[in-house]
Formats: sequence, C-alpha cells, structure tokens
Amino acid sequence: MQGMVINMEEAQLKTLAQIKAFLDGTSEVSFRVPKEERNAFIERVLKRFGYAPHGRVDRGVLLRYIERMTGLSRQQVTRLVARYRKDGKLSKQPCKPKKGFACRYTAADVALLADTDVLHSMLSGPATRKLMERAYQVFGDPRYERLAGISVSHLYNLRESRPYQDKRRHWTKTNPTAAPIGTRRAPQPDGVPGYIRIDSVHQGDQDGLKGVYHVNAVDCVTQMQFVATCEKISEAYLLPVIWQLLAEFPFVIIGFHSDNGSEYINYQVAKLLDKLLVEFTKSRPRHSNDNALAESKNAAVVRKHLGYAHIPQHCASLVNAFCAGFLNPYVNFHRPCFFPETIMDAKGKQRKKYRHEDMMTPYEKFKSLTEADKYLKDGVTFEQLGAQAAKISDNDAALALNNARKKLFKDIATAMKKRA
Repeated sequence: MQGMVINMEEAQLKTLAQIKAFLDGTSEVSFRVPKEERNAFIERVLKRFGYAPHGRVDRGVLLRYIERMTGLSRQQVTRLVARYRKDGKLSKQPCKPKKGFACRYTAADVALLADTDVLHSMLSGPATRKLMERAYQVFGDPRYERLAGISVSHLYNLRESRPYQDKRRHWTKTNPTAAPIGTRRAPQPDGVPGYIRIDSVHQGDQDGLKGVYHVNAVDCVTQMQFVATCEKISEAYLLPVIWQLLAEFPFVIIGFHSDNGSEYINYQVAKLLDKLLVEFTKSRPRHSNDNALAESKNAAVVRKHLGYAHIPQHCASLVNAFCAGFLNPYVNFHRPCFFPETIMDAKGKQRKKYRHEDMMTPYEKFKSLTEADKYLKDGVTFEQLGAQAAKISDNDAALALNNARKKLFKDIATAMKKRA
C-alpha cells in the first residue's frame, strides 16, 4: 500500500512521544503532504514542537516525521530546517533570473550572414568576415555594421545556430556508388568442389616501401588451397597470378568469391572470370563469415609459414617459387584439415561437430566425394594426383618445406643487402 495519500488531522499529535508512536505504527503506509503545502507544514511542525531545545534523539524524531509526511530526503529536510532557524519562516523563495551574455547579433544579422554565404558559395570564416568588413567600410552598406566587427570564431558559432541552419539547410539524396560487378551473396557450393574463396595478404611495409602481396585461394568444399605471390595488386601484376591460381586447381572452377576490395571488384577481373564462365560473388555488408574460410587460412597457413616481416617487392618471384614448389603441395597433400559435420538440433539450429575420424588432407577429401572423377579438369587424373601425394611422406614434405623456407629467407636477406 505504499504511495497511499491519506488526509489526517496531524495537529492532534501534541508530544514527541505521540510522534514516535505514529512513526512506529505507520511504517508500511506513506503519507504525503501536497507539494504546495510542504513549507507551511514544516513551519507549523517546528513552531508547535520547537527544534533547538531538544536533544539529538528528539531532533531525529522530528526530522523523520517531516520526511515521512512530505516525502523529502533527509538532506532536503535538514536544509529547510536550517533555513527556518535562520529566517524564522519558510516562505517560497523567488527564482533568480539566470545571468547570461547579452545578445549582440540579431536574427536579421544571422539572416544576412546566411545570404552572404549563399552569394559567395560558403567561403572560409576569415574570407567571409573580410567581405562583410568591406561591405560596411568600403561600400557603405549599413546592414553590415555589427557583422563587420565579428570574430571568426563567433562567425562559425552563428553558422551552427538554429536560425542560420533553418535558412541554409537543404537535403540531397545520396548518390549510389556500388559497382555493378559480381553478385552480393555467399558461395553456395552444395557439396560440389570448384567454388573458391580468395583473399590478399600484405607482407608489411618498411621505410615507406610496400612489401609483396600473397593471393590466397581456398576451395569451399575440399579446402584445397593455393598461394601465389606478386609484387603489387595492380592489374598488371594481379591478373596473371589469379590466372595461375585458377589453373593450379585440379577440378573445374565454378565460382569465385572475394571481399569488396578493389583489387578484385574491377572490370578486368570480371572480364577474366566471364571468359572462363566462372560465377563471380562478393561478400555482403555485416556478414563477416562470407569470406571467413580464406581469412582463417591467411593466419593458419600464409602467416604461419611466411610470417609478418617485410619482404621487399623485388623478391616476389622467389616467394612465388617457394609457394608453388613446396607450400602448396604440402598444404594440399600432407596437411590434415578438420571437415565439420553439420547437425540439426531439436530447436532447428545448425551445429557443427569436428570429429577426429573426419580429419583428412584436402586431396583425400576431394577423392572421397561422390563421383569425384566428373569434377576433374581435362587431362588431370587421380592417378597423377595420387602419385604426387605418395611421392614422399608427410614428415619428409614438412622437412623439405622447412629447409626451403630457410633458404628462401637467406636468399631474401642476400637480395636486400645487394640492393642496399
């Protein structure tokens, strides 16, 4: 029953003992004196019972009583009691007018400033002030008398004011800038190989010089991955690398998916894919998983084996030879990957399970697909791929990769010293 308002004749309470009994017996009920009568009520209570003659405990009882009846906080009640003891009354204090700066520039001045900005196509603050100064001092226009002496900072304040904005504000539609290249959606392979995701990895800057760029292409279904390196991501360097990557996959390429970087979203790449009859898709806004497979391989493969240190652009051919000769064969024939199993739970939500028995190399995954032969390119057979996979063991392939990587970084260091 909190919040109940009850009208009562509180003047019947004559002693502090009665007040204390009242407070103890009404702890569950809230009494409220109307807001407009609070000061008069406090004044009556203090006159009837007094305040200064009482001890600390009795004063606390009076303050609790006033709190209960008015709904004010202890701090508010204490201030009002102190004011009563000082003035002998609790009359309503008049509101003091707020002090502020005198308004020097009128609405007509703001409108004149807006008209001036329209005439001169919104010049800078100093230039606009000079124009208004000249309008008054040189050409004798009396309307600019006050604006001629305005400070540049306050001129900008007037431009931000509501009257100025109301006079100058206009709305224009945003012009679309989307490039009509590629379809904005995630790849939909449906268990068919040939839908690759592609991404670029930059190998660091040093002393203002750009490093090489790695282009990482991964198949959605089999996780077959090929990495190539180019000096720059301009058309002259990137298109041959994309052509090289598409040619290295053993199966026919059906789909090509990238993020929205301009190195891929351009008419040259679109023309190349159209010539090969490859579907071109690109990532959607606020869908970070659209190209997540390629980005995860950037860290797990490219950065893991080539690191983050700067590799100068003139060493691109060395890195590209390393990728083609050692990194790509190791990743595709000797490096196991998890292949998740998608399960629908009771609530209809898809969950992925990563089982140890489902782990295999990308080549083994490709070979395990139903009717995998029909996806192979002309002239490519599983006998050829199997021979390449069985040529050396996984450990020997990893050892060869590590030795080749050590040699690569030594060759890069030697090339950098020759250039220095």
